[in-house]
Amino acid sequence: MRLSTSLPVRLAGGLLIAAATVNGLAASVSRTTVAFRDRWSNAELGVLASLRLSQLPASPRDPSNAVDGSRAAAELGKQIFNDRRLSRNQAVSCATCHDPGKQFQDALPVSRGVGTGSRRAMPIVGSGHSPWLFWDGRKDSLWSQALGPLEDAVEHGGTRSGYAHLLQSHYRSDYEAIFGAMPDLAAVPPSAGPLGTPAEKEAWAAMDDKTRSNVNRVFANIGKLIAAYEKTLSHGESRFDRYVEALLSGNAAAQQVLSPQEVNGLRVFIGKGQCVTCHNGPLFTDHGFHNTGVPPRDPANPDRGRAAAVAKVQGDEFNCLGRFSDARPAQCQELRFMVTGDQSMLGAFKTPGLRGVALRPPYMHAGQFGSLEQVITHYMQAPPAAVGHTELAGAGNDHSQRQPIRLSAQDARDLALFLGTLSGPIVQGPH
Repeated sequence: MRLSTSLPVRLAGGLLIAAATVNGLAASVSRTTVAFRDRWSNAELGVLASLRLSQLPASPRDPSNAVDGSRAAAELGKQIFNDRRLSRNQAVSCATCHDPGKQFQDALPVSRGVGTGSRRAMPIVGSGHSPWLFWDGRKDSLWSQALGPLEDAVEHGGTRSGYAHLLQSHYRSDYEAIFGAMPDLAAVPPSAGPLGTPAEKEAWAAMDDKTRSNVNRVFANIGKLIAAYEKTLSHGESRFDRYVEALLSGNAAAQQVLSPQEVNGLRVFIGKGQCVTCHNGPLFTDHGFHNTGVPPRDPANPDRGRAAAVAKVQGDEFNCLGRFSDARPAQCQELRFMVTGDQSMLGAFKTPGLRGVALRPPYMHAGQFGSLEQVITHYMQAPPAAVGHTELAGAGNDHSQRQPIRLSAQDARDLALFLGTLSGPIVQGPH
């Protein structure tokens, strides 16, 4: 969670600006002689305009990653992203959990690498726009996020020295063309790291500080290469975007792009469904953390979400302020001024973007719901949270400032249909 303007204020301000931007255009649409089936107020048009993909700026350059935006780095990062040798069993790559054929996810409730995790894979397309990564935001950059699974015991399960040796053996010339000469790894054990088996941790502790630093530098650069590739992935235009663009241009063909049911679902989304409160902007996310009372996968040990991640991101040696970052301290504003000790973060998880959402079930941080209909039902029922306090107004919740979400069966069905209109192609290119 960022120390910045509160969400309601940011949202309201953004919608007012969007409304003002399209006010004249909206007026011309309303004055057209064409009899539109789908009529929207100027305020509603302002909201719709703010959600268009065409309003998404280029992802911000990451000052902590000097090769962000490098075509050569992205090309090498793509090779590493798909290389199964970067795992303990030689069978897991980044693409295992982020399958290009499955919206860069794996369609599983929780991810499976060399073992089974406790959360599902997050969407990575468009993640270059987010200041925090993972469901709990325990990483503050895309490159630092890429490092986590590599040495996680149930994901790739490898070691830092092992990865450094692999790059030296198979990618040395490409690596050195980007970063300069690799350090001498002749005396570095083949498998050593701060995580792993007792023998691997012992081998890591036995290395001198300079050698460990050299290995860490190569390891960090692996993350920077993967991040450079991931930032080239973006969402293509969806039916929703075509509908809004046609609507704002006064094109009567707009009403042929979405069905009446999908249009009603859109009205529910920005209106009484309150979905746009958190799922706003061109990526349909506020990049924040929210407790919405999603039932824990393991009721005996409920996931504490963002509350447990604050100390992790602050103490991460690969964060923006760390020695392997390419940023100046003044460029690490999100990390320096992050909110700490906020009890509302207990049981809170990051808001996922909704583009392509209909193509990547199951849903929530641990795949608790198998369909969009189940997700919508959950928000309507608004059960109490197993840990912390839900933001939803509902049973047993005295902390919410929101109104209960009351939808008819038809509205709920139409809302699910609308979410299907947010699916478009995933494209690769400059960011």
